Amino acid sequence: MLSSLPKKPPSNSARHLKISIATQTLELFEQTFDEPPISLTSYPISSSKFGLGTEPGSNKTPLGNFFIEEKIGDGEPERMIFKGRKPTDIIASLGGEEDHILTRILWLGGLDPENANTHDRYIYIHGTNQEELIGRPASHGCIRMCNPDMIALFDAVETGDRVEIAA
Repeated sequence: MLSSLPKKPPSNSARHLKISIATQTLELFEQTFDEPPISLTSYPISSSKFGLGTEPGSNKTPLGNFFIEEKIGDGEPERMIFKGRKPTDIIASLGGEEDHILTRILWLGGLDPENANTHDRYIYIHGTNQEELIGRPASHGCIRMCNPDMIALFDAVETGDRVEIAA
């Protein structure tokens, strides 16, 4: 049984992420004072091949409002394989059937009642060895990114930054 840890409150950061399942993109925004948000960059992603949902064990991508609860992998080499959120000292080749978690991990926490189990479901934004599948649903619930994009995003965000995943 997974324990429910108290959630760290989101920061008042001016940066936030919007993930569109329809377009398979992640967009990084910045907002200052009373100005409208400005798009800083956009990346192609891959969401779940099993669809959308919050059921434990479903391997579906949840929708709603989230925050970056933990950042894992700072300084690790590109394509480092993580097991149990720990680096394995193995650098993955691109391609293959196995779905590796690579490079960096942004572990999400849910802010809505229906996605409050997101952290306990181990829903991440992470790099992948299956970069050829980016741009279409192919993951097991997480948001996958190309590894160089994952490093750039990881370096641009902080724990507590908001994340919105919309259909």
